[in-house]
Amino acid sequence: MTGRAVAARLRTGAVALLAAVGLTAAATAPAAAEEYQPVETVHTERVQVGPYGMTVGFSTWPLHAMRSLDFTFTPDDGIAGKSGTLTAIGPDNPGARPQPLARHPRKRDVWGLDVRALPVEGQWTFRFTIDGPAGPGVGELTGLTVLAQPGPPMAVSWSISTLPLLGLVAFLVVAWRRVRPGRAPAAGAASG
Repeated sequence: MTGRAVAARLRTGAVALLAAVGLTAAATAPAAAEEYQPVETVHTERVQVGPYGMTVGFSTWPLHAMRSLDFTFTPDDGIAGKSGTLTAIGPDNPGARPQPLARHPRKRDVWGLDVRALPVEGQWTFRFTIDGPAGPGVGELTGLTVLAQPGPPMAVSWSISTLPLLGLVAFLVVAWRRVRPGRAPAAGAASG
């Protein structure tokens, strides 16, 4: 088999593999998009935001750095007719900027954050402002302890996860060197 034939077979195999992966992803995407998991609250804290009492819900407890979770913010008499902001103040960002409180994407009757992670361990404060029928209010949930990131350090995790990619690159380099498409045939191979 010539080098060109081997290269053509490699290209055909790669295209077939990519097509199969694409079809599998396309077939499973609609099902995954339609199946939303409900927000499960496993721990709550109370905070008084001016005239408004509010329950802050967490989908994971205790909190760990770099572990994603859902936060829900539920005023006692609902979110209708109110607006507000959240400022997440961590040990590494004492001058954090407020962000508007928005409806949770999977629990539309409350405000919330969907699949968020607090980036560093230490003491966190959530500062809330709410403006509603009873006037403006400000309140803080202080002393939120965020524990160290679970599992190995991020650099070790990324290093281990890149090993299969490095193996694939090494395989492709070896295969390319053996085939070398475009190389002139050896002098004795042409006669025959």
